[in-house]
Amino acid sequence: MPSFDTIIIGAGPNGLAAAHRLASKGAKVLVLEAADAPGGGAGLAHLSYNLDPRVETAMNLAAHGLEWLDRNLATTVLSPDGNRLRLEGPVGARIAGDLPEADRAAWAALRARLLRFAAVLSPLNQMTPPRIVRGAGNPMGKLAMIALRARMLGAAEVRELGRILLTNVHDLLDDELSDPRLKGALAFEATLGGWLGPRSPNSVLPWLVRLAGQTAGVQGALGLPKGGMAELGSAMARAVVAQGVTLRCDARVTRILVEGERLVGVSLASGEDIQAARVVSCIAPKTTLLGLVGPRHLDAGLYTRARHLKARGGAAKLDLRLKAMPDFRGANLKDRLILAGSEHDVERAFNPVKYGRVPDHPGMEIVLSEGSLSAIAQFAPHAPDDRDAARAAMLAACLAQLEVHAPGIGALVERADILMPYDIEDRHGLPGGQWHAGELSVEQMLFLRPLPGIAQYRGPIPGLWLASAGCHPGGGVSGSAGWNAALAMEAAE
Repeated sequence: MPSFDTIIIGAGPNGLAAAHRLASKGAKVLVLEAADAPGGGAGLAHLSYNLDPRVETAMNLAAHGLEWLDRNLATTVLSPDGNRLRLEGPVGARIAGDLPEADRAAWAALRARLLRFAAVLSPLNQMTPPRIVRGAGNPMGKLAMIALRARMLGAAEVRELGRILLTNVHDLLDDELSDPRLKGALAFEATLGGWLGPRSPNSVLPWLVRLAGQTAGVQGALGLPKGGMAELGSAMARAVVAQGVTLRCDARVTRILVEGERLVGVSLASGEDIQAARVVSCIAPKTTLLGLVGPRHLDAGLYTRARHLKARGGAAKLDLRLKAMPDFRGANLKDRLILAGSEHDVERAFNPVKYGRVPDHPGMEIVLSEGSLSAIAQFAPHAPDDRDAARAAMLAACLAQLEVHAPGIGALVERADILMPYDIEDRHGLPGGQWHAGELSVEQMLFLRPLPGIAQYRGPIPGLWLASAGCHPGGGVSGSAGWNAALAMEAAE
């Protein structure tokens, strides 16, 4: 029986990134995945917008089968009358369509400013969050570099950054733009995957985090892997196996084993116990602390704070099998399609979800391939009173929205499947169906993610490390949290 010095729980992007980094430095690593295939939540996503360049390069993902079908995907903003906009280049560098010249100029200026601000903040994603205590040993060089980059923006821009960080997406867009299609698409983009609407306080910061991502070295670009996002997870899995990592699927961890005050291994659903001095949990912190560790090994304060971690999912995943490709009033079906209406429509889709109800007109991000349509629909309730009724209502609302923009699509549907947030929780183990394994909100970001005191990837028990999307820097298919955690482990040795 082989022995391992490190067990990683979860073969999602963060688990695979951490496994590769640790194995490349000589660790003997075992990755345990509950599902029957690796990749984790990568298959839920549509597009790549923040794959960590350190991960892509070090894992040599191209050599393990990752090919980009499109490295800079355009976005078409749909309109019921066919008067659509096409956002070309990263974050709509160019806009084709009938858009007022004043909006073109205003968007060019706002886009440039947002990308500058995001670029200043982006180095935070590749470092352990600072600790706000004296003598914490923070990486002052990196923090000083970020401060210098901010200062180089100039005093006026720094003041503007401070202003927009305290505002909301709706007001930011409403101050600058007039076209409802453009504002709707941007409001949808800014809130995608989150539990917040355009009018929610502090909704700009998560958008800046999203805008800091890159594809193939281009900030803000959207990448579409050949074979879909699941293939990105598969390429990462092939890379870790080639690095000498042992990967086991259908191996659900039910308990982290602790003797005295130190971790000693894990127990599987099969009844098997596996010993290791170090365990890296790449599943949600809430699940790790409350479920795998449990109250017996946590102090009461930490256990209570973990119970109150915010993890509300607001997005549903729709998959349609089609007899033939639909016609979205002449839109390019190779583009990402956005159905949002206006910034007000996005807010109206969020309002009923706060109370466990299904919106009449959800917004949608749509990706088509031959014979299939996949969409992320938001917003969707994570805890309705009647799950079956909510699922049926959400499916009906999505199909009605599609029919408006692609008349006749209903007759083309051979099969329709929709995953509500609670279905995503059941299938993927994400609390509340929250794709980021914990909400990306101001009070749960940087040195507060997942919780103060354990925001530097080191868990509350010696030998336990946390490295999921619920840790800094957050969600998306990036691998950053796993890579950062591996670096923190190296520094601690």
